[in-house]
Amino acid sequence: MPVYLLNESLVFPLPDHAEPNGLLAIGGDLSVPRLLLAYRNGIFPWYSENNPILWFSPDPRLVLPFHELHLSRKLKKTLKSGMFEVLFDTSFEEVIRNCSAVSRTGQSGTWITEDMIDAYTALYDRGYAHSVETYLDGKLVGGLYGVALGGAFFGESMFHHISDSSKVALYYLVERLKQSGYDFIDSQVPNDHMRWMGGKEVSRERYLSMLGEAIKKQTPPGKWNDSRKLKLERL
Repeated sequence: MPVYLLNESLVFPLPDHAEPNGLLAIGGDLSVPRLLLAYRNGIFPWYSENNPILWFSPDPRLVLPFHELHLSRKLKKTLKSGMFEVLFDTSFEEVIRNCSAVSRTGQSGTWITEDMIDAYTALYDRGYAHSVETYLDGKLVGGLYGVALGGAFFGESMFHHISDSSKVALYYLVERLKQSGYDFIDSQVPNDHMRWMGGKEVSRERYLSMLGEAIKKQTPPGKWNDSRKLKLERL
């Protein structure tokens, strides 16, 4: 398959035209309209500093169905303890910068460049990107961020400075999404951590079918500042 070169036009090739590694297109920009169009079509940007913007649609795709979320005994104990305070959309830039600084096995740098931070902060300002923050004694110790459209939440990255703090954020995110009528979390690229948490690999064809149904849902953009109203599932 050819790799497509994007220009100023807001168009993407069909996702099933991607290379075996998921690479679909190069170029374009990280404007809010282009990012929203990409996510609606199962495409996301993933590249490193000093490289052109690369757009991916991998096959298979890792999806977390809410009912598959795995909670270990240790994590359940941590959740019951109430040691962490969890909030939504209060420190988005701090979360994304912490995610960009995380050292990851097999990677010498980060794909969360300054341009990416600016782009996703713009999505956050417009109510499409969201963060979940885990605090201990008033200090941010873990969290995650992603993009919400229709009935799908596209998880981008997570971090932790204290054991289980990012997993607690994921649990609260799942509870919020369930109560707000969302369908699933798209974890994008298969990875061991999200598999352990309950993520399942699905084919691109199956994923795009799921996404097509999810995108039909009416979930208006806006800040998520109602975390204290969550009715948490009994543990």
